[in-house]
Amino acid sequence: MASGQEREREREREELDARARQGETVIPGGTGGKSLEAQEHLAEGRSRGGQTRKEQLGTEGYQEMGRKGGLSTMDQPGGERATEEGIEIDESKFRTSGGGR
Repeated sequence: MASGQEREREREREELDARARQGETVIPGGTGGKSLEAQEHLAEGRSRGGQTRKEQLGTEGYQEMGRKGGLSTMDQPGGERATEEGIEIDESKFRTSGGGR
């Protein structure tokens, strides 16, 4: 027999799933998922992808890449804007570990 806590959790998940099926993002990072479960999987994959990239670039490289990306606009890539505004981006920190690309 399910406890009151378990029933409450199940009811809450059903409510979130209904909202997700209406097109609402109910899980941070779950944008685009058509159900609660789909949003959970999307969020997990996105988080894991970012962590993998951080491991490939190293902490300094990941932070430097974030600085560069934060400068980008709809009209201009971050690298161009950094150059234009005299902001130094140390791309030597963009080291990658292992083989691959």
